[in-house]
Amino acid sequence: MSAAVVPPVGARIRQARLERGMSLRALAREVGVSASLVSQIETGKSQPSVSTLYAITTVLGISVESLFDARPSSPMAGVNPPGAVVHALAAFAADPGRRIGPLVGAGERETLELDSGVVWERLGRVPGADVDFLLVTYRPGGSSSGSGALMRHSGTEYGYLTSGELILTLGFDEYTVRPGDAVSFESTTPHRYRNDGEVPAVGVWFVSGDVQ
Repeated sequence: MSAAVVPPVGARIRQARLERGMSLRALAREVGVSASLVSQIETGKSQPSVSTLYAITTVLGISVESLFDARPSSPMAGVNPPGAVVHALAAFAADPGRRIGPLVGAGERETLELDSGVVWERLGRVPGADVDFLLVTYRPGGSSSGSGALMRHSGTEYGYLTSGELILTLGFDEYTVRPGDAVSFESTTPHRYRNDGEVPAVGVWFVSGDVQ
């Protein structure tokens, strides 16, 4: 896998939560997870699964795209998290004018390491386009939801698998996605991906019309 630029997702989530005046417990309640898990995500001790990440960004009204846009900033007034965390994590802000490309080298991709064995690598960005353009890897045993729950989020999802094999649960149906297969569906349909195989499943995913 290419060298990763790993943004501090937890810091961006925490910033967005505090800007909305929402308590940690309130966010956890809306997302349907424990407050301790949200706390661990915000402090970088745990990474969210794909389904938890989408649930959090939906509740907070921020885009998944914005989590890739790293920009250091000073701590917000009135907020005093532990010093080590402040200096180790940068806050995030979406930059609608930032272009990534037209060429992104294999070793230059920004990467998000998520829970449950899933890795997202950003392949490019055109300013003003409401799109997530990603190289997605599901490691052996990896899934978009560690609990087995199906997820929903805004947008339309397109995917093309280049290697490995994925099981896609879409509503009441289940599909085996093999190399060369493509999928497309409205992301508001409950769904989940999992890799039951012994090799990574890798593909290109394109999600348009994401949150906000």
